[in-house]
Amino acid sequence: MKLDPLAVLMGVAFALMWSSAFATAHIIVADAPPLTALTLRFVVSGLIAVAVARALGQTWNLPGGWRGPQARAVMIFGLCQNALYLGLNFTAMQWNEASLSAIIASSMPLIVAALGFAFTGERTGPLGLAGLSAGFTGVALIMGARLTSGADPLGVLLCVVGALAFAVATLSVRGAMGSGNLLMIVGLQMLVGAALLALPALAFEQHSITLSPALIAAFAYQIVVPGLTATLTWFWLVKRIGAIRASTYHFLNPFFGVSIAALLLGESIGALDIAGVTIAAAGILAVQLSRAQPRQTPR
Repeated sequence: MKLDPLAVLMGVAFALMWSSAFATAHIIVADAPPLTALTLRFVVSGLIAVAVARALGQTWNLPGGWRGPQARAVMIFGLCQNALYLGLNFTAMQWNEASLSAIIASSMPLIVAALGFAFTGERTGPLGLAGLSAGFTGVALIMGARLTSGADPLGVLLCVVGALAFAVATLSVRGAMGSGNLLMIVGLQMLVGAALLALPALAFEQHSITLSPALIAAFAYQIVVPGLTATLTWFWLVKRIGAIRASTYHFLNPFFGVSIAALLLGESIGALDIAGVTIAAAGILAVQLSRAQPRQTPR
């Protein structure tokens, strides 16, 4: 299988945008309750996406109606990616360093590969398996150094559960393809996430927000870049190269996440971080070049 230069470019861009969400989320939760802030972000992002989609002629009447496979994919993605993955990560950001959350999230490709093999028949060849192993090794190298320096167990657990939920969302996203309604789908799944997070935000959080230039800038950035642009890029990647290959770009999260956190928050970056991301990048290349078996179309 030939390397797809456009997919590589978009994959790296996605990883950079996605990784930047961790440091900016850390800024947000310093001045606002995490679930409340995330709910507001989804409401604003979702309404923008739906409005633009309608202006472009897209419809919210999904094929098969609200009981069809595309609607189910929107619901699953809204629950698993938005409410669980991002909700748990935003909550954990109260205790975790932004870089640690990014590192844990980058283990998601291994979960996708295991679930894809077990439930959808999506597989990767020997070179791809070697790439996944290298990616995990790179992530483990970085994560080991971070854990020895002290990390909150609850924060780590929340991020691990979030990574599992995001893997489920990744495998379900293929059900939302094919209608030409991509921007509408992105908006709808964000509104689903907002609806699911609103209740726990109202029930468990104190709604005290300290408005500051940093909070406003981080909130606006999250809406436009990790929220809308990165999500659209992610849908495009999964459709073009499949869930397993697309998910391997999360192996870049440690490097980008640690680097951005160091620049914005002053978090440390060391030799093990550099060594780990080098190994992870080699794993990504191996997976991209591997000869995977043809993906089976979900029935």
